[in-house]
Amino acid sequence: MNIYLRLTREFNEGRLRAIICSGQAVVLHRLAIMSKDGDWILREDDETLRHVLSVLEAHGARYRYGAPLEARWMRGGWSSHFEFREDGLRVRADFFTRPPRISQADLTRIWNEQRARDIPFLDPPELAEMKKTNRERDYAVIGELARLMNRPELELLYSRSARDLIRLSREHPGVSERLTEARPLLAFISQGRERLEQELDAERRRLIRLNEARLKAYGDAAADWYALWPSVAVETAGLSLLEAHEIVVSRAEGVLPTTIEPSKGRA
Repeated sequence: MNIYLRLTREFNEGRLRAIICSGQAVVLHRLAIMSKDGDWILREDDETLRHVLSVLEAHGARYRYGAPLEARWMRGGWSSHFEFREDGLRVRADFFTRPPRISQADLTRIWNEQRARDIPFLDPPELAEMKKTNRERDYAVIGELARLMNRPELELLYSRSARDLIRLSREHPGVSERLTEARPLLAFISQGRERLEQELDAERRRLIRLNEARLKAYGDAAADWYALWPSVAVETAGLSLLEAHEIVVSRAEGVLPTTIEPSKGRA
């Protein structure tokens, strides 16, 4: 069992607190062989955040640049980043409680659905939403996730293949028409593969720009914190993670805003 799965079990000891997402979830869906980082959605409560910090401290982790793992910043959609070394490998662990493009209602449903899993990780539709990033390679992953969804409605909403969309529309007449409000490019299926591929390209570029705008909003809001971080890193060097955490929180207060304007922060 790799370190990211072992960490997930340690985070969830006694109760479900952490769900694997992003690259490690892609690995668990067997669409990739490996991912060099671990990303988790955490419950947004103080007990969870303290427990995760304690687990990380036991592994000798330290903060990387990012927001404090504290509820005020997590509620604002920020992420926290850590790393440590184990068996000669650099382990990077990233956390948030409000993943982009996933509503609070869907998040509540996800927590309920994941309760029975030994290793909780995001299902294809929610993972596809998270993969709507500004990285070109993530759109190929979305396309492969769509082929795992086994429901024509979901496949039509997430497929990145014009040929698959045309086939799905023929096999399930009327379904794509009902979904055009949610995914406007489906209205172009009847115009053939070339036009549909143009619309897929345009959709990908639009999603990339939306995510770039979301990241820019967070980057702009964190400018003062980014400038302060080198001195925080020096101040916390050599301390235990829990000791460092107290300093990181103290230094972030009044410098890193806890909330971002929703229209800017969400893609």
